[in-house]
Amino acid sequence: MTDFPPPGDASALERGGVLTPNFDASGLIAAILQHARTGEVLMLGWMNAEALRRSLDTGEVWFFSRSRRALWRKGDTSGQIQRVVEMRIDCDQDAVLVRVEPQGDGGVCHTGARACFYRVVENGALVERP
Repeated sequence: MTDFPPPGDASALERGGVLTPNFDASGLIAAILQHARTGEVLMLGWMNAEALRRSLDTGEVWFFSRSRRALWRKGDTSGQIQRVVEMRIDCDQDAVLVRVEPQGDGGVCHTGARACFYRVVENGALVERP
């Protein structure tokens, strides 16, 4: 089952005890992956209702690819499965923070970097930093 109850009013969204994700017009919600032990922000992806439901049900992170228009489990090809330790939702339920324990070699980025945020903006240029 991928259906979630529709979002309620501001009070229900902000203080209610029911998960009612506030998906955007494309049916997506932003999902930030954070390393559960170190606190490092690893990546940003997008979930539709099915990806969110599968992540909750399986304990592994699933995303929806906007370019391929397809559901995918993080790590299927790389071995970098992301195990869910805790899932949080922001105040208006339109973004999810997923605290994870990375599997495989501990990385998450398809480029081979540990995290997707491996570049720093300096004077308008991008500089790689660990």
